[in-house]
Amino acid sequence: MTLECAIVGGGPAGLTAAIYLARYRRRIVVFDKGDSRLALIPRSHNCPGYPHGIPGKELLGRLREQAEHYGVTIVPEEVTSIERTPDRFELRTSERDVASRLVLLATGIVDVQPQLEHLRTAIREGHVRLCPVCDGYEAIGKSVAVLGPAHKAIEKALFLRPYTDELTVFLSEPSDIDDSQRHALDEAGIGLHDEVVADLAIDGDEIAVVLADGSEHSIEVLYPALGSNVRSNLAVALGARCLDSGYLEVDAHQRTSIPGLYAAGDVVNELNQICVAMGHAAIAATDIYNCLRKRT
Repeated sequence: MTLECAIVGGGPAGLTAAIYLARYRRRIVVFDKGDSRLALIPRSHNCPGYPHGIPGKELLGRLREQAEHYGVTIVPEEVTSIERTPDRFELRTSERDVASRLVLLATGIVDVQPQLEHLRTAIREGHVRLCPVCDGYEAIGKSVAVLGPAHKAIEKALFLRPYTDELTVFLSEPSDIDDSQRHALDEAGIGLHDEVVADLAIDGDEIAVVLADGSEHSIEVLYPALGSNVRSNLAVALGARCLDSGYLEVDAHQRTSIPGLYAAGDVVNELNQICVAMGHAAIAATDIYNCLRKRT
């Protein structure tokens, strides 16, 4: 049986699209390899409708439960390749081949993370945070460090400046810092260490940045600014256009440059937010429904 739409990715974008399409009474399947970025969030405080916040895993569970309530099949497999024929797509996993008329990619991004023992524990306990848009508010008044190459770390530190007076930039690699960057940091009262970070250490509730010269600097919160890898490889292999940043290029209906191939969530947008991903999904799913309806 040929599906009407295959959804690749089981995060907030993929599951929201699945809920919409199931309620549109379409034949769909979600392929979810089980590593959504949402699962890393200890508690999201800026997801609308949860005034006291909600853990990422709990939100994922609720989305899955809602999708399955409407009969959505969620297959715990990774889609390794997609091929396009004149009238459909052929998707391959390690276990099966599946045909689908349309495909929605909701594959997201992967953060480049610091080499830190017990990293997931550090994220869960709030020592390491990945998104200042999501949780800068929770860093109010804390001693915050930003780690990355100069251009990325400085930009993220300036973004965080309204939340705390104790803010320091640490470099992950040797970086040339020009006078304008130093002036911006000085004006904002943000510290800077030119020495490259050699190690990061966590001892109980304490986290320390260890520099190449051996000095240690205790902090409360670390924000990596190391960039991310966009999971756009399936679309790129089909010839889909990408932005210079690596994100997939889509139109107002979340259509990629490949007819029949849609994309939603972090894989297409630099504002990596739960509510943005859900909005993308609603737009894409409705256009998918209309496309299928007109083909019938």
